[in-house]
Parts: sequence; structure tokens; C-alpha cells
Amino acid sequence: MYCIVDVETTGGVNGPTRLTEIAIFRHDGQQVVDSFHSLLNPECPIPPFIRHLTGISDTMVADAPVFADVARDVLEITKDAIFVAHNVGFDFNFIKKELGWLGYDFFRQTLCTVRTSRKLIPGYPSYSLGKLCQSLDIPLNGRHRAQGDAAATVRLFEMLLRHDDKGLIPRINTSLSC
Repeated sequence: MYCIVDVETTGGVNGPTRLTEIAIFRHDGQQVVDSFHSLLNPECPIPPFIRHLTGISDTMVADAPVFADVARDVLEITKDAIFVAHNVGFDFNFIKKELGWLGYDFFRQTLCTVRTSRKLIPGYPSYSLGKLCQSLDIPLNGRHRAQGDAAATVRLFEMLLRHDDKGLIPRINTSLSC
């Protein structure tokens, strides 16, 4: 299984910054089989730059759950799955930080669609999600929102699976053994 993840935050991974939105699509290598999405109350003001970039305001998250309220959902949907994201270090380390504050250890195998794209479909001028999706005609609705970016990353991941003649993406073992 794979979990394609995107998060929106109040800033960079280091320091007291928090999540404001999370989207996760659980994928079996053929199709999306489950999903999770939520706005999150970061319990701190969202900086103006982030508000402008994402469109997520303090008012929008005022009644949203805090991360602690969704932590078990995040752990469950990502269980036994490869954690996939565009610039995976950011999304993975942010979730790991939030879970760590709650006393959970978070370990998952990761796969970065930026690095994998550079290897499997070389030659594009930019591998940022927006520019790569534009170059590949992948719809990207809701840019800089977790659900829109994650949905586009699902389409990119599926394309990478089809082009992976180098075996860079770990495959799910579907054979039965006796």
C-alpha cells in the first residue's frame, strides 16, 4: 500500500509551527482505496504570508479539530503503507513532529515524487508540483491546499508507476505463497 500525503502548515518544519490541513489518499498500486482529509486548528495565528498562499484563515480553522483529535486516523490510514509525497521530507517530518508531541513514534518507508520524477521522467525545467503538473497535463485544482495537491500527486504517482522500468518504486507483493 501507498499513502499519498500533503499538508499545509503555519511555516517551516522546525520550531513551533503547526499543521493547518492534511490530506491522505491510500492507494493499492492500482487505485485509491481510502482517503482522509481535514482542516486543523493550529492553536496559533496563521501568518499573513501563509494565509495568502493557501487561502486558509484563522476563521476557517477556528472550529476545526486539533491534530490530537485526528492523530489516530493518520496513524491508521498510513499503517503498513509507503508514505509518498512531493518533497516527502517536509510532509513526513511535519507529521512525525506533530505525532512526537503526542508521544507517538512515527516510522514509515518514504518515497519522494520529486526525486523519483527526476529519475523516471528527466528533462523537465522544473519539478515543483505546479510546474510539473502543468508540463504533464495533470489537473491541479486547489493549489497550495492539501486535498488538491495530494490529488494531483496521486495522478503523478500513478504516472510514475507506469514509467518505472527501473524498479525505483517498491511494489506491493500480490502473489500468494503456500
